[in-house]
Amino acid sequence: MPKILFTILFIACMAFSCTNKIDADLVYTNAEIWTGDSALPSASVVAIKGNQIVYVGDKAENISGEIIDLKGQMIIPGFQDNHVHFLMGGYGLSSVQLKNAKTKQEFINTLAEFCKSHPGDYWILGGDWDHEAWGGELPTKNWIDSVSGAHPIFIMRYDGHMALANSKALEMSRIDRNTKTPPGGEIVHDAKGEPTGIIKDEAFALVDKNIPPPSENQYEEYFLQASTHAVENGVTTVHDMGSYGGWPELATYRKARANSKMLCRIYASVPLKDWKKLDEYVKTNGRGDDMLHWGGLKGFVDGSLGSTTAWFYQPYLDAPNTSGLTVADTADLRRWVLAADAAGLHVAVHAIGDRANDFILSVFETTEQNNPGKDHRFRIEHAQHLTENAISMFAKLKVIASMQPYHLVDDGNWAYKRLDEKRLKGTYAFKSLLDHGATVSFGSDWTVAPLSPLLGIQAAVTRQTGDGKNPNGWIAEQRISVEQALRNYTWANAYGSFTEDKLGKIKTGMLADLTVLDKNLLKIDPKTIKDVKVMRTIVDGKEVYRRKM
Repeated sequence: MPKILFTILFIACMAFSCTNKIDADLVYTNAEIWTGDSALPSASVVAIKGNQIVYVGDKAENISGEIIDLKGQMIIPGFQDNHVHFLMGGYGLSSVQLKNAKTKQEFINTLAEFCKSHPGDYWILGGDWDHEAWGGELPTKNWIDSVSGAHPIFIMRYDGHMALANSKALEMSRIDRNTKTPPGGEIVHDAKGEPTGIIKDEAFALVDKNIPPPSENQYEEYFLQASTHAVENGVTTVHDMGSYGGWPELATYRKARANSKMLCRIYASVPLKDWKKLDEYVKTNGRGDDMLHWGGLKGFVDGSLGSTTAWFYQPYLDAPNTSGLTVADTADLRRWVLAADAAGLHVAVHAIGDRANDFILSVFETTEQNNPGKDHRFRIEHAQHLTENAISMFAKLKVIASMQPYHLVDDGNWAYKRLDEKRLKGTYAFKSLLDHGATVSFGSDWTVAPLSPLLGIQAAVTRQTGDGKNPNGWIAEQRISVEQALRNYTWANAYGSFTEDKLGKIKTGMLADLTVLDKNLLKIDPKTIKDVKVMRTIVDGKEVYRRKM
């Protein structure tokens, strides 16, 4: 071979070799990777440069960077949660914990101990109690007045649609036997006509106006606690539905973003009724960036099943005097949705009961007819109880079913008392929705349910209830696969926030959000998914959490 030809071939080979070298910061090897990408479903190596994924495959030889041997651990796209009340969740981590109270006395004792160990006269909130845990008797102010100390108390049922106030809170709120109940709410009275302390939905406003708002520093503390809790659970993105009216949250997040204090990504929403204000806000401030963005609106049709305020066509079995209520005037809701969509804002609406879901689907259908072909990505938050027609309408209208599977673990213990078998068949209809071609996304509704996506996946796959009475699944025909649940917790949530071109898959060029688990969810008994541990959480190319060994 002539020397000149050899030299040319040598240079060409060297050039080819150089062009195949990949410069990375972090290289995770020896992993079991579920990519969420149908073009390359699995791999063993993923490399990150800056905040982007630069390689996915099975070879690490030509990649420079810090090598991290995961020794067979699983990597998935970062978990996303479609529905949280983020700052309230941060507050709740240090407030009284009543969800595990199984008897009346345990409920009272837990609150008594908290009040005794936290002296003062500030408001005690949170709680997340469940009266079904002790048989269904609603708590009253008489249970807690003697243990409250100087505190006014307004503690929530875990679904966020019913709360218990002590006598001091009622007095401060001027709630007595003559108080008029606001539309969309309820004040429960005893046989003598006196308020028991139970307040529902829109009647909260009577109490809320007397509760001092958190300070800016308190908001920041709640945010730090919530963010830390999220990444510890492998969650890299949350869709925040607000806790304090939406606007204080957005201000808190923007300050954190400006100060580089974001641990996870946030998609922030404000109330639907504020659509005009948000429209002006977006025109002035844009929509944010990849770490924090906004433009979403959250509305309500009805209340909740547990509080007997979800809106059904037929009355409740155990409360035949009611079929639920509408939290907002339906004419207002229709007007707000049409106007917000016309302004280019993203609309999500809470609906639990079958009538509530049918109503908001009809509103979305009208909106689509007014503006055909637009990529609305309407969302129904919860979509819990659906008629057969509603299930098909989700796919037809391309409405996202934004669901929270862990709710069935709680509801399955007592829903049969409220709903007949026909209505129960459309409860948490994950599989039917997917079979019809609908987009289903998953989350927690934290603090209503735990923030852990692993608990949510196990719930969706096994449909086992908290009382242990449904080992093969409650309404078992609606069980889905682990892979479907993973997709619902990753890509579907990215799609539900218009970020699917950057997030939700492990793919070259996508943003580097990853969750590392100690076991492969696709290879273990689904009943043990709750025991899987989050080992690392990577957001925007940085490890923001690593489990201590």
